[in-house]
Amino acid sequence: MQKFLGLIFISALTVLPASAENLFDTIQPANPLAPRNITNSIALPVKKATLTRNSIHNQYAIAIGRFMQSNVKSAYTDFKILIETMDKNDYAYMKMAENMADIGFFNLCDLAASRIDDKALSDFLIEDIKLYYYPSGKLKTDDEIYLGEVFSNILYNDQSREATSELVKNSGLLANSDYANYIAALGYLKSNDFINADKYIDTAISMNPQNINYKKLKAEILSQGKKPKNSLKMIEYIKSQPLYTVDFTRKVNSLEQYVLYKGNKDYEQKMYHLGFYYYYENEPAKAVRTLQGALTSKKKHNKDVYALLSRVYFDMQDYEKAQDNALKALKINGNNSFALLVLGDLSYRNKDYKTALKYYRDAESNDKNSSICAVKVAQTYEQLGKEKKAMEIYEKILKNFNDAYMAYYKIALKDKSRETAYLKKAIALNIGFKDAWLDLARVSMEKQDFTAAREYLGIAGYIDENYFRYYYYQGLLAKNQGMEQDALKYFKKSLLLNPDFAPAKEELKL
Repeated sequence: MQKFLGLIFISALTVLPASAENLFDTIQPANPLAPRNITNSIALPVKKATLTRNSIHNQYAIAIGRFMQSNVKSAYTDFKILIETMDKNDYAYMKMAENMADIGFFNLCDLAASRIDDKALSDFLIEDIKLYYYPSGKLKTDDEIYLGEVFSNILYNDQSREATSELVKNSGLLANSDYANYIAALGYLKSNDFINADKYIDTAISMNPQNINYKKLKAEILSQGKKPKNSLKMIEYIKSQPLYTVDFTRKVNSLEQYVLYKGNKDYEQKMYHLGFYYYYENEPAKAVRTLQGALTSKKKHNKDVYALLSRVYFDMQDYEKAQDNALKALKINGNNSFALLVLGDLSYRNKDYKTALKYYRDAESNDKNSSICAVKVAQTYEQLGKEKKAMEIYEKILKNFNDAYMAYYKIALKDKSRETAYLKKAIALNIGFKDAWLDLARVSMEKQDFTAAREYLGIAGYIDENYFRYYYYQGLLAKNQGMEQDALKYFKKSLLLNPDFAPAKEELKL
C-alpha cells in the first residue's frame, strides 16, 4: 500500500521515470485498519520547494517522513509550501487534496482544492473527499497539528496507549470535535481496548452521522467484537452512500473484504477475503500467495478462489494461468460472473469478439449490480461493427449507474456536442484514466490550444510513460508546432510500443 509521491513541474513532464504509475507515487499513511511495520525515514533539513520535479518530489518525501516521525508541525509547514509553490496543475491539486484529507489536514485539503481551476474535473472527487473524511466543523490549525501528532504516534510510533491517554484528557477538544473522538477511538482500537474504542467512535458518529470514515472504523471495531456479523450492517450502509469516484469505490470494497477477513472464523474463508483485500489494495503477489493458501477440498468455496485468482493473474498478464483458473471456477459453477468476465477479456484480447460477447453477456446476466459487464458488452459490439447498438447500451448505462466513466468516454468519442464535457466527466470519476486525458489533449490541439494540450499530455505521460498513444499525441503536438524531427521520434516510439498502431504508421508513411 505504500507508494512514494512525486509532484510535477509542467516543463519536466515529458522526461519521467518508466516506473511511475501515478502523478502521486506516494508514501501513503497506513490504512488504520491494517497493522504493519513502519521504518521511519531519515529526517532531512527543511527547505522551500523550488519549481522542479525533483525538488518537489523530495520535499513531499521529507514532509511525509516528518509526519510519520510525529514532527507534524514541520510536516504541515512543508505541505503548505508545496501547495503554494508548485506549478499550477489541477491533477496535482486533486491528488494533494485527497492525501491531505487522509492524514487529517483538512485546511490544507481546502487550500489545494481552492487552487483547482477546472471544477468539472474535480467536483466528484472533492465531494467524495468531504463525505468520506471531513469533520462536522472546521478545525483550528493548531488542533489539526495536535491531532496529527496523536494520529502519527498511534500508527507509526507504537505509542497508541500513551497518545490516546493524553488525548482523552483534553475534554474541551473532545466535546467540540468529532474528529478528535475518531482519533481517540482509533487509538483505543490499536490498544485492543474495544470497549472504549466503541464508546468514542459512537460519539464521533453521533456528532457527524454522515462521515464514512467514522463508520469505517466502527465496522472494524465491530468485526473484532463478540458479534462480528454486526459489522456487515455498517458495511451495507457505507456501500449505499453516494460515492462516485473509482478511488473511493475501491476504498469501500477494500474495507468490506478486510472486515470480512477480520470477522470470519473459518481459516480458508479468512484467507479468501484477505486475498480479495490485497487485490483491491493493488498487491497482486500477496493476493496470489494468500489465495493459493485459501484453496480447500470444498468445491463451493474453491469456485470463488479460482475466479479471483483468474482476475489477479489476468491483471498480472499471466494469461495462461488466468484461463486455467477461470475454467476451474466455471467447472464448479458455470454462472460465476467473475470467471466469465476473465474469459471474455481473454477472448477480446485475442480478437475473438464473438466468443468474448457470449462470455460478457453471460456475465452480465449473472451480475446486474455493476456497470462493468454492460460496458464490456457495448465495447464488444463496437468491435463487431454494431456501433449504434453499442451507443444505445452506453446511454442506458448512464441512466442506471453513476460510476460508469467508460460509458462517458465512449459517448464523448462519438458525439462532438458532448465531447469535452463527457471526457471531463470520465476523468472526474477516474482521474487516473489516461485515455481521457489524452483525448482532452487531442481536443485542445484541434482548437489550437497547445498550452492546454501540453498539460494534458504531461499528466497522461506521468500516469503511464510507456503508453503508445501518449507518444503518438506527443508526436502530433510536436508536428503542430513545426518540430518535425521530434515528431518523428515520438511516432517511432509509439510504433515501437505498439507495432500495429495504424495512426503512427500513417504518420511515418509505412
